[in-house]
Amino acid sequence: MDTLYIVIPAYNESENIKRTIEEWCPVVEKHNGGGASRLVIINDGSRDDTYEIASAECETHPLLTVLTKPNGGHGSTVLYGYRYALENGADYIFQTDSDGQTDPAEFEKFWQIREGYDAIFGNRTSRGDGFSRAVVEKVLCAVLWTYFHVSVPDANAPFRLMKADYVAEYLPLMPENYNLPNALMTAFGAYFHRKIRFIPISFKPRQGGTNSINIRKIVKIGRQALHDFCEIQKAAAKKRG
Repeated sequence: MDTLYIVIPAYNESENIKRTIEEWCPVVEKHNGGGASRLVIINDGSRDDTYEIASAECETHPLLTVLTKPNGGHGSTVLYGYRYALENGADYIFQTDSDGQTDPAEFEKFWQIREGYDAIFGNRTSRGDGFSRAVVEKVLCAVLWTYFHVSVPDANAPFRLMKADYVAEYLPLMPENYNLPNALMTAFGAYFHRKIRFIPISFKPRQGGTNSINIRKIVKIGRQALHDFCEIQKAAAKKRG
């Protein structure tokens, strides 16, 4: 029986976190791995009461684990969750976000075909988060092509199911608190010719609260990513041989 860990980072999501837990707990309960599966919320040093709200939900959701860490950004929090899942025996790791933009009802089509792929990634064919975000994603895909010569339709979608050994294989290629781990997890699947698949998903507008990632932060993250891509590409090329 496969153990599923659903990893969800959260930063200042007091308006969304209770709903997120209520929506995703039934998924992990359905695929409970004999009681070993977990929904893991990682509080990234929120300045509101995200952590307190999430922790209170543990009383009624036994498969819910709530962690907290100093603020480090979305990427570092995702990596924190991946490492936690690996350390605790996950067979499969699913990552999504806490802002209500993804639909838990679409998880099942990923799970049903999991054995045939190393990783299955969502492809946001239509997006409710604005034109600028879609442009940023296209630029990111172009950058991945430049550095890794891989073509992917959606590099950074927060809706992805990966075998644990796939995640474990590529974590060492990234800096510890890397800003764009999901983009690299996607790129590595193509770069190393792994069995990967992209499935169209819906992507709603944020369901509450304020997005902490604005264009200014995106530009800052992008500049650092370009610098890091050079070293990461060298490490990946060495690994591929």
